[in-house]
Amino acid sequence: MNNSTSTRLWNWRYLILRRVVQIGVLLLFFGTLHWGWSLFGLPLLSGNLSASEVLGEVTLADPFATLQILLTGHVLQSEVLFGAALVLGVFLVLGGRVWCSWVCPVNPVTDFAGFLHRKTWRKNLFGIPRHLRYAVLALALLLSVLIGLPAFEWVSPIGAMHREIIFGLGLGLGWTALVGLFLFDWLVVKQGWCGHLCPLGAFYSLVGRHTAQIRVKFDQSTCTGCGACQAICPEPQVLNLKRLVQDGQVLSGECTNCARCIPICPEKSLAFGWRLQKPDSGSVPVHPKLIMKEDNP
Repeated sequence: MNNSTSTRLWNWRYLILRRVVQIGVLLLFFGTLHWGWSLFGLPLLSGNLSASEVLGEVTLADPFATLQILLTGHVLQSEVLFGAALVLGVFLVLGGRVWCSWVCPVNPVTDFAGFLHRKTWRKNLFGIPRHLRYAVLALALLLSVLIGLPAFEWVSPIGAMHREIIFGLGLGLGWTALVGLFLFDWLVVKQGWCGHLCPLGAFYSLVGRHTAQIRVKFDQSTCTGCGACQAICPEPQVLNLKRLVQDGQVLSGECTNCARCIPICPEKSLAFGWRLQKPDSGSVPVHPKLIMKEDNP
């Protein structure tokens, strides 16, 4: 393997790891159901992304789906509540939107659509505010109360796609929704679904906002303000360099920890690390070249 190939693979290391995790999760579900994958005679991973079991013993549940079901007035078994609390605890520590970039099966599709948008289309047909996803989140919870059904789970393209891949259920609605999301993100609004509309992403952006320990750290001394990180980031508003200088790290809950910004930085000013104590912003000098214009929705 020549040096250029090795360098390219090194620069793609986080992307490769994310795809391994995403495909690996799907394979564990699929292999357990269709090929009987087991460990010590126990099924490896059964169920779906809303509720599953590891080795037939440890229950895992989607906290957002669990919250919606509770709002419908239904009573859940203690195992499900424990499973939701377990998953919630993990993302409280890791950073909620790690789910979006490292686990969600729709992410590779929207990533590819975003890549095509940058390479071919390079414009939005209309603007959508990023905070709209929080309104969609609130609406999903309100509708769950009003109609007595978990509203987002009923229409979720994420769940529909996963069910059709793993169980072969449905009439192709999951794939149809996936094609629609792909075209929307490519031709209409860059990162339209994940960055502007998805209520699950909004939920996880609130999870771990103040507790997440794995953060992207920032080295002001090496940064030249070139903007390469913002150009590649699916949530460029989290890389406002004035805030980075003040905080020394990315603290926004909207950061997905996808790590696209880390290898793209020519000065290696960004890297994963443990959450730092936030410094006094009034005592940190900010060089004018590091104050970049905030991303427009």
